[in-house]
Amino acid sequence: MKVYHGSYVKVDKIDLMKCKPNKDFGKGFYVTKFRHHAESWAKVMGEKSGTKGFVSELEFFENDFIKSICKIKRFDAYNEEWLDFVIKNRDKNQETPVHDYDIVIGPVANDKVQNTLRLFLKGKISKEKFLTMLAHHEETHQICFCTLNSLQALDRIDDTPTYDLVMISEPIIERLIVDFNLDEEKATVLLFDSNAYGKLSDTDTKLYEKDWTETYKLLLDELKL
Repeated sequence: MKVYHGSYVKVDKIDLMKCKPNKDFGKGFYVTKFRHHAESWAKVMGEKSGTKGFVSELEFFENDFIKSICKIKRFDAYNEEWLDFVIKNRDKNQETPVHDYDIVIGPVANDKVQNTLRLFLKGKISKEKFLTMLAHHEETHQICFCTLNSLQALDRIDDTPTYDLVMISEPIIERLIVDFNLDEEKATVLLFDSNAYGKLSDTDTKLYEKDWTETYKLLLDELKL
C-alpha cells in the first residue's frame, strides 16, 4: 500500500526520538493512505515554518513477515474502543506509553473531531452522542509506526516537494475569497476538504498539469456554486 507523510522538511531518515508524544496513537511516525491529506498537512506545517512543505511517498508492507514480527492494532472505524485509546494516548499526565503495539492503524482525530472531543471531555455531550456524530464524519486514515521494529514495514519510494499543488491552490483560494467574500482560512479549508482537491492531488488524474481554472470549475460544480 502506498502511504504518505507530510512535513515541513524533507524526511531523509525516520528518527522516532524526534517524534512528539501524546498523539492519537502515541509517539511514532505517522503516515496516511490519502495523499491529499498529507499534502494539506505539509502545506500547513510548511507555512508555519516558512518552507514549501514536503510529502514523502512510501510503501507499507503488511505481509506475513511483518505480521509475525510486529504487534499490530487496527481500528476499522470510529468507535468506543478507538475513543478510549485516543484519550489515553493524548493524556499528557501519562509518563509512559499506554500501549505496546508496534503499529496502530485507524481513523484520525483531526480538527473537526477534536472540537467534538473537547465537548465530550468537558461533559457537554455523552459518549453515545459523540460516537453518533462521528458516524457521519468523512473517512480518514492514519498509521503510526511506534517502534524501530515497525519501520521494517516501510520502504521509501520518493520525496516529492508540494510546491506545484501550492502554486495551483493559491489562485483558487484567492478566487474563492473574491467571488464569495470568504476569509482566507475559510477559503483554504473549503478547498482542502473538497473532492476537487482530492482529484488535483491524485497524480493519476493529471489534473495538476492543467490550468488551475479546471480545478476551480470542478470545485464550483461540487459545491453547486
